[in-house]
Amino acid sequence: RNLLDRDTFSKSDPICVLYTQAIGNKEWREFGRTEVIDNTLNPDFVRKFIMDYFFEERENLRFDFYDVDSKSPNLSKHDFLGQMFCTLGEIVGSQGSRLEKSIVGIPGKKCGTVIVTAEELGCCRDSVLMQFCANKLDKKDFFGKSDPFLVFHRSNEDGSFTICHKTEVVKNTLNPVWQAFKISVRALCNGDYDRTIKVEVYDWDRDGSHDFIGEFTTSYRELSRGQSQFNVYDVINPKKKGKKKKYVNSGTVTLLSFLIETEVSFLDYIKGGTQINFTVAIDFTASNGNPSQPTSLHYMNPYQLNAYGMALRAVGEIIQDYDSDKMFPALGFGARLPPDGRVSHEFALNGNSQNPYCHGIDGVMEAYYRSLKSVQLYGPTNFAPVINHVARYAASVKDGSQYFVLLIITDGVISDMAQTKESIVNASKLPMSIIIVGVGPAEFDAMEELDGDVVRISSRGRFAERDIVQFVPFRDYIDRSGNHVLSMARLAKDVLAEIPEQFLSYMRVRGIKPSPAPPPYTPPIHVLQTQI
Repeated sequence: RNLLDRDTFSKSDPICVLYTQAIGNKEWREFGRTEVIDNTLNPDFVRKFIMDYFFEERENLRFDFYDVDSKSPNLSKHDFLGQMFCTLGEIVGSQGSRLEKSIVGIPGKKCGTVIVTAEELGCCRDSVLMQFCANKLDKKDFFGKSDPFLVFHRSNEDGSFTICHKTEVVKNTLNPVWQAFKISVRALCNGDYDRTIKVEVYDWDRDGSHDFIGEFTTSYRELSRGQSQFNVYDVINPKKKGKKKKYVNSGTVTLLSFLIETEVSFLDYIKGGTQINFTVAIDFTASNGNPSQPTSLHYMNPYQLNAYGMALRAVGEIIQDYDSDKMFPALGFGARLPPDGRVSHEFALNGNSQNPYCHGIDGVMEAYYRSLKSVQLYGPTNFAPVINHVARYAASVKDGSQYFVLLIITDGVISDMAQTKESIVNASKLPMSIIIVGVGPAEFDAMEELDGDVVRISSRGRFAERDIVQFVPFRDYIDRSGNHVLSMARLAKDVLAEIPEQFLSYMRVRGIKPSPAPPPYTPPIHVLQTQI
Protein backbone atom coordinates (compact mmCIF):
# COMPACT_ATOMS: atom_id res chain seq x y z
CA ARG A 1 0.00 0.00 0.00
CA ASN A 2 1.16 3.55 -0.86
CA LEU A 3 4.46 2.61 -2.53
CA LEU A 4 6.82 5.34 -3.69
CA ASP A 5 6.25 6.62 -7.20
CA ARG A 6 9.44 6.36 -9.27
CA ASP A 7 8.05 6.80 -12.78
CA THR A 8 7.76 10.24 -14.29
CA PHE A 9 4.83 9.76 -16.63
CA SER A 10 2.94 6.90 -14.95
CA LYS A 11 2.91 5.06 -11.62
CA SER A 12 5.53 2.50 -10.51
CA ASP A 13 5.46 -1.09 -11.82
CA PRO A 14 6.19 -2.98 -8.57
CA ILE A 15 7.61 -6.45 -7.93
CA CYS A 16 8.36 -8.05 -4.55
CA VAL A 17 11.47 -10.22 -4.01
CA LEU A 18 11.60 -12.52 -0.97
CA TYR A 19 14.89 -13.45 0.71
CA THR A 20 15.57 -15.97 3.50
CA GLN A 21 18.59 -15.96 5.77
CA ALA A 22 20.98 -18.83 6.50
CA ILE A 23 21.35 -19.49 10.24
CA GLY A 24 25.14 -19.73 10.48
CA ASN A 25 26.63 -17.10 8.20
CA LYS A 26 23.59 -14.76 8.13
CA GLU A 27 23.78 -14.62 4.34
CA TRP A 28 20.57 -13.60 2.52
CA ARG A 29 19.45 -15.83 -0.35
CA GLU A 30 16.75 -15.05 -2.87
CA PHE A 31 13.75 -17.34 -2.31
CA GLY A 32 11.46 -16.11 -5.06
CA ARG A 33 9.79 -13.18 -6.86
CA THR A 34 6.19 -12.20 -7.36
CA GLU A 35 4.83 -11.15 -10.73
CA VAL A 36 5.19 -7.51 -11.82
CA ILE A 37 2.01 -5.44 -11.54
CA ASP A 38 1.96 -2.51 -13.94
CA ASN A 39 1.18 1.05 -13.11
CA THR A 40 0.00 0.93 -9.47
CA LEU A 41 1.16 2.02 -6.03
CA ASN A 42 -1.23 -0.40 -4.30
CA PRO A 43 -0.46 -3.81 -5.83
CA ASP A 44 -2.15 -7.03 -4.65
CA PHE A 45 0.42 -9.66 -5.60
CA VAL A 46 -1.01 -13.03 -6.61
CA ARG A 47 2.02 -15.34 -6.65
CA LYS A 48 2.36 -17.21 -3.35
CA PHE A 49 5.52 -18.49 -1.70
CA ILE A 50 5.33 -21.97 -0.14
CA MET A 51 7.75 -22.38 2.77
CA ASP A 52 8.42 -24.98 5.45
CA TYR A 53 7.36 -23.78 8.89
CA PHE A 54 8.90 -25.05 12.14
CA PHE A 55 7.77 -23.53 15.43
CA GLU A 56 11.20 -24.24 16.93
CA GLU A 57 13.24 -22.41 14.28
CA ARG A 58 13.64 -18.71 13.69
CA GLU A 59 13.23 -18.03 9.96
CA ASN A 60 14.28 -14.46 9.11
CA LEU A 61 12.62 -12.99 6.01
CA ARG A 62 13.29 -9.91 3.93
CA PHE A 63 10.88 -8.47 1.36
CA ASP A 64 12.45 -6.08 -1.17
CA PHE A 65 10.34 -3.95 -3.49
CA TYR A 66 11.42 -2.66 -6.89
CA ASP A 67 9.88 -0.60 -9.66
CA VAL A 68 10.56 -2.66 -12.79
CA ASP A 69 11.80 -0.54 -15.69
CA SER A 70 12.88 -3.15 -18.23
CA LYS A 71 12.89 -6.86 -18.99
CA SER A 72 16.24 -7.37 -17.20
CA PRO A 73 16.25 -10.00 -14.41
CA ASN A 74 19.13 -8.07 -12.81
CA LEU A 75 17.64 -6.18 -9.84
CA SER A 76 20.28 -3.42 -9.88
CA LYS A 77 18.81 -2.27 -13.19
CA HIS A 78 15.50 -1.36 -11.47
CA ASP A 79 14.50 1.31 -8.94
CA PHE A 80 14.57 0.20 -5.29
CA LEU A 81 11.30 1.05 -3.47
CA GLY A 82 12.28 -0.10 0.05
CA GLN A 83 12.20 -3.30 2.11
CA MET A 84 10.60 -4.97 5.12
CA PHE A 85 12.18 -7.41 7.61
CA CYS A 86 10.28 -9.89 9.77
CA THR A 87 10.30 -13.54 10.86
CA LEU A 88 7.98 -16.28 9.63
CA GLY A 89 6.90 -16.71 13.28
CA GLU A 90 5.91 -13.05 13.42
CA ILE A 91 3.55 -13.52 10.45
CA VAL A 92 1.86 -16.71 11.68
CA GLY A 93 1.84 -15.37 15.26
CA SER A 94 -0.07 -12.20 14.29
CA GLN A 95 -3.83 -12.03 14.76
CA GLY A 96 -5.36 -14.01 11.89
CA SER A 97 -1.81 -14.72 10.61
CA ARG A 98 -1.87 -11.30 8.95
CA LEU A 99 1.03 -8.90 9.50
CA GLU A 100 1.09 -5.27 8.40
CA LYS A 101 4.46 -3.52 8.60
CA SER A 102 6.07 -0.34 7.31
CA ILE A 103 8.43 -0.51 4.35
CA VAL A 104 11.79 1.12 5.18
CA GLY A 105 15.14 1.66 3.53
CA ILE A 106 14.98 5.00 1.73
CA PRO A 107 16.11 7.74 4.13
CA GLY A 108 13.70 10.62 4.61
CA LYS A 109 10.86 9.01 2.62
CA LYS A 110 7.67 7.27 3.65
CA CYS A 111 7.79 4.06 1.63
CA GLY A 112 4.31 2.72 2.41
CA THR A 113 3.32 -0.53 4.10
CA VAL A 114 3.20 -4.21 3.20
CA ILE A 115 0.52 -6.69 4.27
CA VAL A 116 1.65 -10.32 4.47
CA THR A 117 -0.72 -13.20 5.20
CA ALA A 118 0.13 -16.84 5.82
CA GLU A 119 -2.05 -19.90 5.62
CA GLU A 120 -1.24 -23.49 6.42
CA LEU A 121 -1.71 -25.82 3.47
CA GLY A 122 -4.82 -27.82 4.21
CA CYS A 123 -4.71 -31.14 2.35
CA CYS A 124 -1.99 -32.39 4.64
CA ARG A 125 -4.29 -32.57 7.64
CA ASP A 126 -7.43 -34.50 6.74
CA SER A 127 -7.84 -38.15 7.59
CA VAL A 128 -10.68 -40.47 6.65
CA LEU A 129 -12.51 -43.11 8.64
CA MET A 130 -13.75 -45.82 6.25
CA GLN A 131 -15.47 -49.18 6.57
CA PHE A 132 -15.91 -51.89 3.93
CA CYS A 133 -17.73 -55.21 3.61
CA ALA A 134 -17.74 -57.83 0.83
CA ASN A 135 -20.27 -60.27 -0.65
CA LYS A 136 -19.95 -63.65 -2.33
CA LEU A 137 -16.16 -63.66 -2.60
CA ASP A 138 -14.59 -66.65 -4.38
CA LYS A 139 -13.97 -69.66 -2.16
CA LYS A 140 -10.24 -70.34 -2.11
CA ASP A 141 -9.81 -72.85 0.70
CA PHE A 142 -10.24 -76.57 0.21
CA PHE A 143 -11.69 -77.06 3.69
CA GLY A 144 -13.96 -74.19 4.78
CA LYS A 145 -14.49 -70.77 3.23
CA SER A 146 -11.93 -67.99 2.49
CA ASP A 147 -10.21 -65.80 5.12
CA PRO A 148 -10.35 -62.45 3.31
CA PHE A 149 -8.43 -59.21 3.87
CA LEU A 150 -7.99 -56.03 1.79
CA VAL A 151 -4.78 -54.28 0.73
CA PHE A 152 -4.93 -50.59 -0.33
CA HIS A 153 -2.35 -48.99 -2.65
CA ARG A 154 -1.95 -45.37 -3.71
CA SER A 155 -0.62 -44.65 -7.18
CA ASN A 156 2.57 -42.65 -7.63
CA GLU A 157 3.44 -40.03 -10.26
CA ASP A 158 5.26 -42.67 -12.34
CA GLY A 159 2.30 -45.09 -12.41
CA SER A 160 3.74 -47.48 -9.79
CA PHE A 161 1.77 -48.39 -6.64
CA THR A 162 2.70 -48.09 -2.96
CA ILE A 163 0.92 -50.06 -0.24
CA CYS A 164 -0.76 -47.73 2.25
CA HIS A 165 -3.12 -49.91 4.30
CA LYS A 166 -3.98 -53.53 5.11
CA THR A 167 -7.20 -54.52 6.87
CA GLU A 168 -7.38 -57.28 9.45
CA VAL A 169 -8.24 -60.83 8.31
CA VAL A 170 -11.85 -61.97 8.80
CA LYS A 171 -11.79 -65.75 9.25
CA ASN A 172 -13.88 -68.33 7.38
CA THR A 173 -16.44 -66.23 5.48
CA LEU A 174 -17.23 -65.16 1.91
CA ASN A 175 -19.21 -62.15 3.23
CA PRO A 176 -16.75 -60.35 5.55
CA VAL A 177 -17.36 -57.04 7.35
CA TRP A 178 -14.02 -55.40 8.14
CA GLN A 179 -13.48 -52.99 11.02
CA ALA A 180 -13.51 -49.28 10.25
CA PHE A 181 -9.99 -47.86 9.85
CA LYS A 182 -8.50 -44.37 9.83
CA ILE A 183 -5.92 -43.22 7.27
CA SER A 184 -4.53 -39.81 6.38
CA VAL A 185 -5.54 -38.39 2.99
CA ARG A 186 -1.85 -37.85 2.38
CA ALA A 187 -1.13 -41.58 2.74
CA LEU A 188 -4.20 -42.63 0.76
CA CYS A 189 -3.77 -40.46 -2.34
CA ASN A 190 -1.08 -37.88 -1.58
CA GLY A 191 -3.80 -35.25 -1.28
CA ASP A 192 -4.80 -35.72 -4.94
CA TYR A 193 -8.53 -36.53 -4.97
CA ASP A 194 -8.57 -37.98 -8.50
CA ARG A 195 -5.53 -40.23 -8.23
CA THR A 196 -6.17 -43.98 -8.61
CA ILE A 197 -6.46 -46.05 -5.46
CA LYS A 198 -6.05 -49.80 -6.09
CA VAL A 199 -7.61 -52.30 -3.68
CA GLU A 200 -6.66 -55.99 -3.74
CA VAL A 201 -8.62 -58.77 -2.03
CA TYR A 202 -6.67 -61.76 -0.68
CA ASP A 203 -7.43 -65.01 1.07
CA TRP A 204 -5.10 -65.31 4.05
CA ASP A 205 -2.98 -68.46 4.38
CA ARG A 206 -0.97 -69.38 7.45
CA ASP A 207 2.20 -70.00 5.42
CA GLY A 208 2.14 -66.46 3.98
CA SER A 209 1.33 -67.53 0.40
CA HIS A 210 -1.95 -65.60 0.42
CA ASP A 211 -4.26 -66.35 -2.52
CA PHE A 212 -5.27 -63.46 -4.77
CA ILE A 213 -9.08 -63.24 -5.06
CA GLY A 214 -9.30 -60.11 -7.21
CA GLU A 215 -8.99 -56.34 -7.31
CA PHE A 216 -10.77 -53.07 -8.11
CA THR A 217 -9.79 -49.41 -8.45
CA THR A 218 -11.38 -46.24 -7.11
CA SER A 219 -10.35 -42.71 -6.11
CA TYR A 220 -10.78 -40.45 -3.09
CA ARG A 221 -13.38 -38.44 -4.98
CA GLU A 222 -15.46 -41.57 -5.69
CA LEU A 223 -15.15 -42.85 -2.13
CA SER A 224 -16.14 -39.45 -0.73
CA ARG A 225 -19.68 -39.92 -2.12
CA GLY A 226 -20.12 -42.27 0.83
CA GLN A 227 -22.43 -45.30 0.95
CA SER A 228 -24.31 -45.42 -2.38
CA GLN A 229 -24.75 -47.53 -5.50
CA PHE A 230 -21.56 -45.87 -6.86
CA ASN A 231 -19.51 -47.42 -4.09
CA VAL A 232 -20.23 -51.10 -4.77
CA TYR A 233 -17.24 -52.56 -6.62
CA ASP A 234 -16.86 -55.70 -8.72
CA VAL A 235 -13.84 -57.65 -7.53
CA ILE A 236 -12.13 -58.75 -10.76
CA ASN A 237 -9.53 -61.47 -11.18
CA PRO A 238 -7.91 -60.72 -14.59
CA LYS A 239 -6.77 -64.37 -15.09
CA LYS A 240 -10.30 -65.71 -14.64
CA LYS A 241 -11.75 -62.94 -16.78
CA GLY A 242 -9.41 -63.94 -19.61
CA LYS A 243 -10.33 -67.64 -19.39
CA LYS A 244 -14.09 -67.63 -18.78
CA LYS A 245 -16.53 -66.02 -21.18
CA LYS A 246 -19.36 -65.83 -18.65
CA TYR A 247 -17.16 -64.45 -15.84
CA VAL A 248 -18.90 -61.59 -14.01
CA ASN A 249 -16.80 -61.07 -10.89
CA SER A 250 -15.17 -62.80 -7.93
CA GLY A 251 -17.57 -61.09 -5.50
CA THR A 252 -18.26 -57.45 -4.63
CA VAL A 253 -16.87 -55.00 -2.08
CA THR A 254 -19.13 -52.29 -0.66
CA LEU A 255 -18.18 -49.07 1.12
CA LEU A 256 -20.27 -48.88 4.31
CA SER A 257 -19.17 -45.49 5.62
CA PHE A 258 -16.80 -42.63 4.83
CA LEU A 259 -16.11 -39.88 7.37
CA ILE A 260 -13.63 -37.03 6.90
CA GLU A 261 -11.87 -35.82 10.04
CA THR A 262 -9.75 -32.69 9.94
CA GLU A 263 -6.91 -32.80 12.41
CA VAL A 264 -6.55 -29.36 13.93
CA SER A 265 -3.01 -28.02 14.07
CA PHE A 266 -1.04 -25.80 16.41
CA LEU A 267 -1.35 -22.95 13.91
CA ASP A 268 -5.16 -23.20 13.87
CA TYR A 269 -5.13 -22.15 17.54
CA ILE A 270 -2.51 -19.43 17.02
CA LYS A 271 -4.52 -18.07 14.09
CA GLY A 272 -7.64 -18.07 16.26
CA GLY A 273 -5.84 -15.80 18.72
CA THR A 274 -4.42 -18.15 21.39
CA GLN A 275 -1.50 -16.34 23.06
CA ILE A 276 1.66 -18.02 24.34
CA ASN A 277 2.89 -16.45 27.58
CA PHE A 278 6.58 -16.78 28.24
CA THR A 279 8.05 -16.66 31.77
CA VAL A 280 11.72 -17.07 32.59
CA ALA A 281 13.26 -18.19 35.91
CA ILE A 282 16.99 -17.88 36.55
CA ASP A 283 19.12 -19.77 39.09
CA PHE A 284 20.95 -17.37 41.45
CA THR A 285 22.51 -20.02 43.70
CA ALA A 286 26.10 -19.69 44.94
CA SER A 287 27.28 -22.78 43.02
CA ASN A 288 27.26 -20.61 39.86
CA GLY A 289 30.39 -18.81 41.16
CA ASN A 290 31.01 -15.12 41.88
CA PRO A 291 29.62 -13.08 38.90
CA SER A 292 32.70 -10.82 38.89
CA GLN A 293 35.00 -13.79 38.14
CA PRO A 294 35.46 -15.03 34.54
CA THR A 295 34.98 -18.66 35.76
CA SER A 296 31.44 -17.87 36.96
CA LEU A 297 28.45 -19.01 34.86
CA HIS A 298 26.96 -15.57 35.66
CA TYR A 299 30.11 -13.68 34.57
CA MET A 300 29.15 -10.41 32.93
CA ASN A 301 31.48 -10.42 29.96
CA PRO A 302 31.16 -7.08 28.14
CA TYR A 303 31.98 -8.75 24.80
CA GLN A 304 29.76 -11.81 24.70
CA LEU A 305 26.72 -13.38 26.34
CA ASN A 306 27.25 -15.85 29.19
CA ALA A 307 25.51 -19.24 29.06
CA TYR A 308 22.42 -17.88 30.89
CA GLY A 309 22.13 -15.00 28.42
CA MET A 310 22.53 -17.32 25.43
CA ALA A 311 19.88 -19.81 26.61
CA LEU A 312 17.49 -16.96 27.43
CA ARG A 313 17.88 -15.26 24.07
CA ALA A 314 17.82 -18.48 22.04
CA VAL A 315 14.44 -19.57 23.42
CA GLY A 316 12.93 -16.14 24.10
CA GLU A 317 13.49 -14.66 20.66
CA ILE A 318 11.43 -17.43 19.06
CA ILE A 319 8.60 -17.53 21.60
CA GLN A 320 8.15 -13.76 21.63
CA ASP A 321 6.65 -13.89 18.13
CA TYR A 322 3.58 -15.64 19.62
CA ASP A 323 2.96 -13.17 22.45
CA SER A 324 1.23 -9.99 21.30
CA ASP A 325 2.11 -7.68 24.22
CA LYS A 326 5.77 -8.83 24.44
CA MET A 327 5.68 -8.41 28.24
CA PHE A 328 7.51 -11.26 29.99
CA PRO A 329 7.63 -11.97 33.75
CA ALA A 330 11.25 -12.65 34.74
CA LEU A 331 11.95 -14.38 38.07
CA GLY A 332 15.00 -15.45 40.02
CA PHE A 333 15.47 -18.09 42.72
CA GLY A 334 18.11 -19.02 45.33
CA ALA A 335 19.42 -15.53 46.22
CA ARG A 336 19.48 -13.24 49.28
CA LEU A 337 17.70 -10.01 48.53
CA PRO A 338 18.52 -6.50 49.70
CA PRO A 339 18.03 -4.79 52.10
CA ASP A 340 17.67 -7.50 54.80
CA GLY A 341 19.27 -10.51 53.08
CA ARG A 342 16.18 -12.76 53.15
CA VAL A 343 16.43 -15.80 50.86
CA SER A 344 13.86 -15.89 48.04
CA HIS A 345 12.88 -18.60 45.55
CA GLU A 346 10.64 -16.43 43.39
CA PHE A 347 11.77 -12.81 43.21
CA ALA A 348 11.17 -10.36 40.35
CA LEU A 349 14.37 -9.61 38.41
CA ASN A 350 13.21 -6.02 37.91
CA GLY A 351 12.81 -5.61 41.71
CA ASN A 352 9.03 -5.05 41.46
CA SER A 353 7.22 -8.01 43.01
CA GLN A 354 3.82 -6.48 42.11
CA ASN A 355 4.78 -6.25 38.44
CA PRO A 356 7.59 -8.64 37.42
CA TYR A 357 6.99 -7.98 33.69
CA CYS A 358 9.86 -6.86 31.45
CA HIS A 359 9.42 -5.43 27.98
CA GLY A 360 10.74 -7.80 25.34
CA ILE A 361 13.72 -10.13 25.60
CA ASP A 362 15.99 -7.06 25.83
CA GLY A 363 14.07 -5.94 28.92
CA VAL A 364 14.53 -9.39 30.50
CA MET A 365 18.29 -9.31 29.78
CA GLU A 366 18.57 -5.85 31.31
CA ALA A 367 16.69 -6.90 34.48
CA TYR A 368 18.89 -10.01 34.75
CA TYR A 369 22.11 -7.98 34.58
CA ARG A 370 20.72 -5.43 37.07
CA SER A 371 19.76 -8.04 39.65
CA LEU A 372 23.19 -9.72 39.40
CA LYS A 373 24.60 -6.45 40.75
CA SER A 374 22.15 -6.17 43.65
CA VAL A 375 21.41 -9.66 45.03
CA GLN A 376 23.73 -12.11 46.78
CA LEU A 377 24.00 -15.60 45.25
CA TYR A 378 22.95 -18.14 47.87
CA GLY A 379 20.87 -21.35 47.88
CA PRO A 380 19.35 -23.94 47.95
CA THR A 381 18.14 -24.75 44.39
CA ASN A 382 14.33 -24.92 44.68
CA PHE A 383 12.21 -25.18 41.50
CA ALA A 384 8.74 -25.70 43.01
CA PRO A 385 8.07 -22.01 43.90
CA VAL A 386 8.59 -20.71 40.32
CA ILE A 387 6.62 -23.63 38.84
CA ASN A 388 3.75 -22.91 41.25
CA HIS A 389 4.00 -19.19 40.42
CA VAL A 390 3.29 -19.85 36.71
CA ALA A 391 0.75 -22.58 37.55
CA ARG A 392 -1.34 -20.03 39.50
CA TYR A 393 -1.67 -17.93 36.33
CA ALA A 394 -2.27 -20.96 34.09
CA ALA A 395 -5.01 -22.23 36.44
CA SER A 396 -6.95 -18.99 35.95
CA VAL A 397 -7.29 -19.35 32.14
CA LYS A 398 -8.17 -22.89 31.14
CA ASP A 399 -10.35 -21.96 28.14
CA GLY A 400 -7.57 -22.37 25.58
CA SER A 401 -7.09 -18.63 25.00
CA GLN A 402 -3.66 -18.72 26.64
CA TYR A 403 -0.82 -21.20 27.06
CA PHE A 404 2.16 -20.73 29.38
CA VAL A 405 5.78 -21.69 28.81
CA LEU A 406 8.21 -21.50 31.74
CA LEU A 407 11.93 -21.51 30.96
CA ILE A 408 14.10 -22.45 33.96
CA ILE A 409 17.85 -21.97 33.50
CA THR A 410 19.91 -23.66 36.21
CA ASP A 411 23.43 -24.83 36.96
CA GLY A 412 22.29 -28.07 38.35
CA VAL A 413 21.62 -30.03 41.39
CA ILE A 414 18.04 -29.58 42.55
CA SER A 415 17.29 -29.46 46.31
CA ASP A 416 13.48 -29.84 46.40
CA MET A 417 12.99 -32.90 44.18
CA ALA A 418 9.84 -34.20 45.94
CA GLN A 419 8.08 -30.79 45.91
CA THR A 420 9.10 -30.17 42.29
CA LYS A 421 7.65 -33.50 41.17
CA GLU A 422 4.42 -32.70 43.00
CA SER A 423 4.30 -29.28 41.28
CA ILE A 424 4.89 -30.82 37.83
CA VAL A 425 2.20 -33.49 38.31
CA ASN A 426 -0.27 -30.72 39.31
CA ALA A 427 0.84 -28.49 36.42
CA SER A 428 0.36 -31.30 33.87
CA LYS A 429 -3.41 -30.63 34.11
CA LEU A 430 -2.88 -26.96 33.22
CA PRO A 431 -2.17 -25.15 29.91
CA MET A 432 1.59 -24.98 30.51
CA SER A 433 4.94 -26.48 29.51
CA ILE A 434 8.28 -26.28 31.32
CA ILE A 435 11.68 -26.07 29.60
CA ILE A 436 14.76 -26.64 31.77
CA VAL A 437 18.16 -25.72 30.37
CA GLY A 438 21.14 -26.93 32.42
CA VAL A 439 24.27 -24.76 32.13
CA GLY A 440 27.78 -25.55 33.30
CA PRO A 441 29.57 -28.87 33.95
CA ALA A 442 27.34 -30.39 36.69
CA GLU A 443 25.76 -33.87 36.66
CA PHE A 444 22.17 -33.44 35.52
CA ASP A 445 20.86 -36.95 36.30
CA ALA A 446 17.99 -35.65 38.42
CA MET A 447 16.79 -33.41 35.57
CA GLU A 448 16.51 -36.37 33.20
CA GLU A 449 14.07 -37.86 35.70
CA LEU A 450 11.90 -34.71 35.52
CA ASP A 451 11.88 -34.81 31.71
CA GLY A 452 9.52 -37.80 31.76
CA ASP A 453 10.41 -38.96 28.23
CA VAL A 454 11.58 -42.37 29.43
CA VAL A 455 9.41 -42.84 32.54
CA ARG A 456 6.31 -40.68 33.07
CA ILE A 457 6.88 -38.52 36.17
CA SER A 458 4.83 -39.29 39.29
CA SER A 459 4.39 -37.96 42.80
CA ARG A 460 2.91 -39.94 45.74
CA GLY A 461 1.43 -42.50 43.34
CA ARG A 462 -0.16 -39.92 40.99
CA PHE A 463 1.19 -39.80 37.43
CA ALA A 464 1.44 -36.66 35.31
CA GLU A 465 -1.52 -36.36 32.93
CA ARG A 466 0.78 -35.17 30.08
CA ASP A 467 4.51 -34.96 29.57
CA ILE A 468 5.17 -31.21 30.00
CA VAL A 469 8.89 -31.02 30.82
CA GLN A 470 11.74 -30.83 28.33
CA PHE A 471 15.29 -30.83 29.77
CA VAL A 472 18.52 -30.23 27.83
CA PRO A 473 22.10 -29.59 28.95
CA PHE A 474 23.45 -26.49 27.20
CA ARG A 475 26.92 -28.02 26.83
CA ASP A 476 25.57 -30.48 24.23
CA TYR A 477 24.86 -27.53 21.92
CA ILE A 478 28.04 -25.50 22.14
CA ASP A 479 29.47 -25.14 18.66
CA ARG A 480 33.09 -26.32 18.52
CA SER A 481 34.09 -23.43 16.28
CA GLY A 482 32.76 -20.91 18.80
CA ASN A 483 29.86 -19.82 16.59
CA HIS A 484 27.31 -18.86 19.26
CA VAL A 485 24.60 -18.15 16.72
CA LEU A 486 24.67 -21.81 15.70
CA SER A 487 24.69 -23.14 19.26
CA MET A 488 21.69 -20.93 20.13
CA ALA A 489 19.76 -22.07 17.04
CA ARG A 490 20.46 -25.74 17.87
CA LEU A 491 19.40 -25.30 21.48
CA ALA A 492 16.14 -23.57 20.56
CA LYS A 493 15.35 -26.23 17.96
CA ASP A 494 15.59 -29.02 20.50
CA VAL A 495 13.87 -27.42 23.49
CA LEU A 496 10.99 -25.94 21.52
CA ALA A 497 10.30 -28.88 19.20
CA GLU A 498 8.01 -30.60 21.75
CA ILE A 499 5.93 -27.50 22.59
CA PRO A 500 3.36 -27.68 19.74
CA GLU A 501 2.58 -31.33 20.56
CA GLN A 502 2.36 -30.60 24.32
CA PHE A 503 0.10 -27.64 23.51
CA LEU A 504 -2.17 -29.82 21.32
CA SER A 505 -2.31 -32.60 23.92
CA TYR A 506 -3.74 -30.10 26.46
CA MET A 507 -6.34 -28.80 23.97
CA ARG A 508 -7.32 -32.35 22.96
CA VAL A 509 -7.72 -33.66 26.52
CA ARG A 510 -9.88 -30.63 27.34
CA GLY A 511 -11.86 -30.85 24.09
CA ILE A 512 -10.98 -27.22 23.21
CA LYS A 513 -11.42 -26.34 19.53
CA PRO A 514 -9.57 -23.40 17.91
CA SER A 515 -11.47 -20.10 17.77
CA PRO A 516 -12.44 -19.15 14.24
CA ALA A 517 -9.79 -16.93 12.67
CA PRO A 518 -10.84 -13.34 11.98
CA PRO A 519 -12.12 -12.90 8.42
CA PRO A 520 -9.32 -12.77 5.88
CA TYR A 521 -8.28 -9.42 4.50
CA THR A 522 -10.06 -8.62 1.24
CA PRO A 523 -8.53 -5.92 -0.92
CA PRO A 524 -10.83 -3.09 -1.99
CA ILE A 525 -12.52 -3.80 -5.31
CA HIS A 526 -11.18 -1.75 -8.20
CA VAL A 527 -13.77 -1.06 -10.87
CA LEU A 528 -12.41 -2.16 -14.21
CA GLN A 529 -13.51 -0.04 -17.16
CA THR A 530 -13.74 -1.96 -20.38
CA GLN A 531 -13.94 -0.58 -23.85
CA ILE A 532 -16.32 -2.40 -26.14
